[in-house]
Amino acid sequence: MPHMNETSFYHLFRRSVNLHQLVLNALVRDCSAQLEKIAEIWVESLTSGKRILFAGNGGSAADAQHLAAELVVRFCTNRRALPGLALTTDTSVLTACSNDLGFENVFARQVEALGQPGDVLVAISTSGESRNIVEAAKIARLKGLKVTVFCGRKSCCLAEFADVILAAPSNKTSFIQECHMICGHILCEWVERECCFLSP
Repeated sequence: MPHMNETSFYHLFRRSVNLHQLVLNALVRDCSAQLEKIAEIWVESLTSGKRILFAGNGGSAADAQHLAAELVVRFCTNRRALPGLALTTDTSVLTACSNDLGFENVFARQVEALGQPGDVLVAISTSGESRNIVEAAKIARLKGLKVTVFCGRKSCCLAEFADVILAAPSNKTSFIQECHMICGHILCEWVERECCFLSP
């Protein structure tokens, strides 16, 4: 076993893994029912020919793009493409909207333009308070989209507009993001199983 003291890398590694395990245990204990409900919403939307729209800032923007790609391309198996769309990737839309209408509207404007009743908005915000995510969720509800929220606290601004909240059981941003991606991958695997019966 490597030499361990409180300043060693091994100590940091082991401590981090132990903390992750505690968070994962809490995730299973506290969030299983919410994750299953989100899975039902995603499957219902996709099997009805609707789309999943993803939005987030920073690391959550990367998560949005990652999960959209898993749907469009593949996760575990070759199958038909599924309609996932990240609202974080069109630089012309993002910069024009930020310049002309304010950054708080960069996702809401796209939901207004692209969202249809029966679609799902996946609103990703570790704090649950990101103004542009809240504005997108407001428009999504007005347009008849389902809103599934990935956040770090159940009590947040996004709660008012959410059909289901997946609140990662941690106060540490990186742990919250890691929980979101674990859950996102589980959702992608389930959707792939439930929505795609034949390979292309």
